[in-house]
Amino acid sequence: MAHHEVLIVGGGTAGITTAAMLRNHASCPEVAIIEPSDKHYYQPIWTLVGGGVFPREVSERDEAEFIPPGVTWIKDKVVSFDPDNNSVTLSNGDTVTYDYLVVTAGIQINWDAIPGLKESVGKPGTGVCSNYSYETVSSTWENIRNTKKGRAIFTQPNTPIKCGGAPQKICYLASHHFQRSGCRPNVEVVFASAAGGIFSVKKYAQSLNRVIERYGIKTMYQHNLVELRPDEKVAVFENLANGEKVELDYTMIHVTPPQGPPDFIKNSPLAAESGWVSVDKYTTQHTKYKNVFSCGDCSSLPTSKTGAAIRKQVPVLVHNLLDVMAGREPSAKYDGYTSCPLVTGYGSLILAEFDYNGQPKESFPFDQGQERYSMYALKAYGLPQMYWHGMLKGREF
Repeated sequence: MAHHEVLIVGGGTAGITTAAMLRNHASCPEVAIIEPSDKHYYQPIWTLVGGGVFPREVSERDEAEFIPPGVTWIKDKVVSFDPDNNSVTLSNGDTVTYDYLVVTAGIQINWDAIPGLKESVGKPGTGVCSNYSYETVSSTWENIRNTKKGRAIFTQPNTPIKCGGAPQKICYLASHHFQRSGCRPNVEVVFASAAGGIFSVKKYAQSLNRVIERYGIKTMYQHNLVELRPDEKVAVFENLANGEKVELDYTMIHVTPPQGPPDFIKNSPLAAESGWVSVDKYTTQHTKYKNVFSCGDCSSLPTSKTGAAIRKQVPVLVHNLLDVMAGREPSAKYDGYTSCPLVTGYGSLILAEFDYNGQPKESFPFDQGQERYSMYALKAYGLPQMYWHGMLKGREF
């Protein structure tokens, strides 16, 4: 039976960044990561891949390249937790024990939650595409550039999702493309979202509503996609206000699939009623097991599930984990900061940054509620470099 001082479950953004920051620290605890994947993806760039700006290959690296020096890589996946005995069980039946546990296992994409989606998404001729996987992201641009007339639908589900702004970003890029290619008058663009409005923070919502007006996008709020009939090219929505079903035919449909906590977390003693790892929203420490911490998409932290949020969560988690390891109470606090770089077209972006209270918490000395090329360039060229060469190396910004 293997034992580790700090065991990290999940080698995505949060897991690798946590491991790197721990190994960079003067105390340099012994760390192991459990992660089955050979590849690591910079997923925020998939919006621009879906918009035809970059090939999908720019998002992919070998996982081995980012396992920090000195960290043990357990190339398997966890199937169950036993926090009362400080252990996890792997898919191969092995048990691994720990002194301290960090759960950073990401979010589960439930492709099969919408009848008709799994078998049609990314398949040629179906008109069904999604930016939410490496396998399907290229199909988004294929559909956008081949749509000359008809109806293009972009959906957002009634569940938490990775990057809450992603469903609307691709809608704006498609609208801009239709405009530039001269076929916009022949394409009806529909943004169908289960949310009650375009964005939760008023300052940015006002700007985004102007973008919607400029492109002539038809919005359908409180409409949740519940079924696809790909043979007929029909999408079925539930009107969340009255329960009625609404059917729309489409030429193309970009689907943001329903998402939720990974099953092995949801069914574990670590889960809150919501299914996410139950942690204190300020310290990232588990609400019951004091030697357990969690951040990122799988945690119950009540903020947007973005890499930018993780960038601020991990330093707090690492600081507080080291406090606990030294016999102290957690002393660092996370204020709910998150960021959503809202691409509004080719060469324009609104950089939304805000905290738990929905108050703007902006990084630059200008009004970030305005569309700017500089912020688009930051997303397209600056942030990926910061991710690969800074964040995943455990460097703070």
